[in-house]
Amino acid sequence: MIGCSEFCGYYDWTFEWLRRNYGEQAVRKYWEEAICRDSQTHARELIIPKGIAGMVEYWGHTLAEEEAGYTCCYDEDAGYYRIDMYACPSKGYNLEHGYAYYHDYCDHCMGWIKPIMDEAGFVIHHDHNHAGMCWWEIRQAQDDPGPSGPGELTESDVRLREDYDTGHHHTWRASVMEGAD
Repeated sequence: MIGCSEFCGYYDWTFEWLRRNYGEQAVRKYWEEAICRDSQTHARELIIPKGIAGMVEYWGHTLAEEEAGYTCCYDEDAGYYRIDMYACPSKGYNLEHGYAYYHDYCDHCMGWIKPIMDEAGFVIHHDHNHAGMCWWEIRQAQDDPGPSGPGELTESDVRLREDYDTGHHHTWRASVMEGAD
């Protein structure tokens, strides 16, 4: 039996195996069906009915249990929830052990989170650097002003870190992926 940390490498390998044998669309289908609609039903059941309060409840305990290096801030009245990840435990484990199978392992988070947010009426602004750092800004779709500027919502904004610009960045704006290659 593999432990929860070792799972990250197998996850990464599985994404690449699916891509190589069935194409990129199969990977995205896997994220939505197997992760979003199957293994993460508990997240859906909190976020869809409760909105930001459900996000606080879900990620508050999940990221703490995973021992992630992160901060979060939210304002239900202003309609946003934000996570700044400076030490992703999943990507960090893969980097530490030399696992690099799928070309964008970090993208799986948005791959399963986006369908939940779409259904709940939220959009995601997101960027990750493939070095274990990212930020997510989730906003109510009807009131979305776009992403905040660095440091605008929190002084612990990962974009303010000197080492954040390392790596190869991929950016999401609202619900549409923009490959910032």
